Amino acid sequence: MEKIKQDDKGKLRVSFDLDEVLFVSPKDHRTEPALNFPWSRFYPERLRYGTCRLIPELQRQNYEVWIYTSSHRTEKYIRKLFKHYGITLDGIVNAQRHKREVQRGRREIMPSKMPGFYQISLHVDDETVVASYGKKYGFNVYELNAHDDDWAEKIIDRAAKIRKQKNRT
Repeated sequence: MEKIKQDDKGKLRVSFDLDEVLFVSPKDHRTEPALNFPWSRFYPERLRYGTCRLIPELQRQNYEVWIYTSSHRTEKYIRKLFKHYGITLDGIVNAQRHKREVQRGRREIMPSKMPGFYQISLHVDDETVVASYGKKYGFNVYELNAHDDDWAEKIIDRAAKIRKQKNRT
């Protein structure tokens, strides 16, 4: 399977799913404030509380931060939504890109996410099936508990452990 080349800076990549990971309902979760009008009309999704601190902190620690979602939201939509929260993303894989680059007409149905294909060192997801794919296909997954208030710190710790492991090899 052809892989995307890692960038020249050698940064490790951390990716996040969107729905029920970074995009959550304010009825069930603590969220970042809604965007101001009129942007809140264009971008109704709410970010999980802590996202606006976590992503820049990971980038400050020299990680690339990507979105890897099976959603059909466009890359432009995702990038602009995060930009309104002051967040710049390093990469985005949506359903269309995954199908074009990972599935690529293969007869065998590939898993909905294959972070290893994109040289992603850690993927954060809420789905148990994605975690099981990680074991089968050899990629690291942090399975996010829906109501974990310490989630951001745990992800930073997990990313640091993976960096240490990779630096040993």
